[in-house]
Amino acid sequence: MIRASRRGDVVRVARLEGDVLSEFWIWNLGKPDGVGDVYTGRVEAVLPAMAGRFVEIGGVAGFLPDSAGGKGLTVGSYVAVRVSRSAQGGKGPRLAVANEEPGERPGLLRRGEGPLLELAARAAGEILVDDYALMAQLRPRLAARLRYDAKAFDAVLEDEVAGLAAPCAPLPLGAVMHITTAPAAVLIDIDAGAGSEVSQLALNTAIIPEICRQIVLRNLSGGILIDFAGMKPAARLKLAPPLSAALGRDFLMPEFLGFSHLGFAEIMRRRVRPGLHEVLR
Repeated sequence: MIRASRRGDVVRVARLEGDVLSEFWIWNLGKPDGVGDVYTGRVEAVLPAMAGRFVEIGGVAGFLPDSAGGKGLTVGSYVAVRVSRSAQGGKGPRLAVANEEPGERPGLLRRGEGPLLELAARAAGEILVDDYALMAQLRPRLAARLRYDAKAFDAVLEDEVAGLAAPCAPLPLGAVMHITTAPAAVLIDIDAGAGSEVSQLALNTAIIPEICRQIVLRNLSGGILIDFAGMKPAARLKLAPPLSAALGRDFLMPEFLGFSHLGFAEIMRRRVRPGLHEVLR
């Protein structure tokens, strides 16, 4: 089930699997993040060292990699481009060539679908909405799935969503994950807590699914480093299979890269939309 609650220009979108919150997005109708937007762009600079080009898309420059269709375009070329990654972390948007004709000048051709429609395309089930105007906007695509519910976000869901703003989250067996975000990476530190009667291997194995759920809920992306609690180097390797399995349930299919010399589990998760910490800030 998907639930959507609108207040002004802000729509909060939650996906629930049974009673479990599995995804959460903030969709700002007045200031969308730009993912999926299609622009007419003009190549401003060719950067062989970066294997790409800077493309003006109407007052903003985005980066178009050679691997995303930029190869061969010269300065001054006009091309239709789609935003594949929103501007975030102080960097401009990432672009890909769109298979359509560009306009006569740099600028927006059309907006992307937004997180609610994208979520609805890959998640079946009913969509509860607490705003009639939003329902009218969605009806052409989702008419058969829409249902009005004045309490699309009930008290339990409100409490869990509010907790996502905190830089920590409770884990099974009394453990806690502490989250530190930086432009280059995200560090997750695990505190085992006091009084745990299970082994470190059993504890760390038990908390992996919730760690991965929190990564998705908060849309933590890029390089992610997890410092598991109290594991010796040889024992850490036993965490690789359950961690890979839990990451495999993530729609962005992040990659587990192994353990670093410092003992961190290294994960690479694609950046697409801004992390929740950036949206809230």
